[in-house]
Amino acid sequence: MTRPPLVIAIQSQVVFGHVGNSAALFPMQAAGLEVAALPTVVFSNTPHHPTLRGRPIPPDFFADLLLGARERGLAQRAEVLLTGYIGSPEVAALIADFVAEAKQANPALRYLCDPVMGDAAPGLYVPETIADVMRDRLLPMADIATPNPWELGWLTGRSIDTVADLADAARDLTLAPGAHLIATGCALEDTPQGRIESVILGPDGISRHPTPHLPVALPGTGDLFAGLVVAGQARGLSLARAVCRAQDLTGMALADARDLGAHEVVLSGEGFRRALLDLGAP
Repeated sequence: MTRPPLVIAIQSQVVFGHVGNSAALFPMQAAGLEVAALPTVVFSNTPHHPTLRGRPIPPDFFADLLLGARERGLAQRAEVLLTGYIGSPEVAALIADFVAEAKQANPALRYLCDPVMGDAAPGLYVPETIADVMRDRLLPMADIATPNPWELGWLTGRSIDTVADLADAARDLTLAPGAHLIATGCALEDTPQGRIESVILGPDGISRHPTPHLPVALPGTGDLFAGLVVAGQARGLSLARAVCRAQDLTGMALADARDLGAHEVVLSGEGFRRALLDLGAP
């Protein structure tokens, strides 16, 4: 029996609901991956509830967790390192140091940076100092980046309305050599009505991947999508195929939430769980 691929996932965690690692951990494990999950914040729930308890992980505590990861040699074993929401500038800096060290120790490690910082309606919802670390330190190391159009616009100072705008922004965004940008949740001027799309831009060109646009906006959607892309690639899918499967599965989780009247993505649907087990199958 061979050990499954190892993913290091550094992002938020909640007691109730599905965002950050609380959205991505189960799907990656169900797809057959081993996951080392480090929380950047621990909250009672997502912020749309009337109350929110918990706090960002203190920097000294987070540094101790990273030390434990180093002592276990996780960076040397891992195939993928994934980062998402970060709760403080100090932890952002610690993560940037760890990513740089991990990539140096393991040149085969692939780093997916999901720059979770804002969206069209709320705008920037992390301190600008955290967004600066994402732009200036984390994204330049990323082999895959998954910003939404608003985040991409903030990072590059561009308005994102067309594929040409995406291509210009991709050139402005400093990523690792040979990296791929996945612009998620795009509703561009020529996106077909009733659809939303992910657009992949990289050394091999541009590919567009439309999917039905469900009228459901829930926290954790992007975190789930990024985790599913990681899972698909780790199971042997091409990036384009992994993105398409991730869109399909994310759509299932959103449709289940809509049907149940839930305010979180739903990971317990029978069809969703069955599809996770088949992830990576021809």
